[in-house]
Amino acid sequence: MTNTDNKGFVRPVLDYRETPYGLYMSRTADHPRFSHLESWLLPSLGLRANIFHFTAGYRSGQRLYLDVGRFSGPDDDGRWHAIDWYLDLVDVPDTPLALIDVDELFEAHAAGLVTTGEATSATEIAVRALAGATRTGGIQDWLDEQVGERMRWLDRP
Repeated sequence: MTNTDNKGFVRPVLDYRETPYGLYMSRTADHPRFSHLESWLLPSLGLRANIFHFTAGYRSGQRLYLDVGRFSGPDDDGRWHAIDWYLDLVDVPDTPLALIDVDELFEAHAAGLVTTGEATSATEIAVRALAGATRTGGIQDWLDEQVGERMRWLDRP
């Protein structure tokens, strides 16, 4: 019942939920911009879908923030793993899904932190999500379609 972030900080988790398509996690946050974090690791989609519960004045319109990468689990010890490939998608309702941090992916590739194969996979994952969101009318609808059920969030039972 802990979450270790990319900087090595270990935080208690309020709720973990394993499904055939991924892992849901909900935890409080000790961050000045958000008080709570919900995440779904979705290995077959190459995505981690996040809802940051922002404090007043920070990104009030943002719904989902999707990290593109390699996600897997559980391993033999019951742990799940996430490798972020720098490319991200941001969902703000009533606006097109935004692809961001393309420059970070290129810089990571140039620095040898991401292989050409990983950069290619990241691009393919992002294009598939963008096309799916366009086809279904929104990224959450596309995610639901891909996993085969309505994904549950704190405000979406």
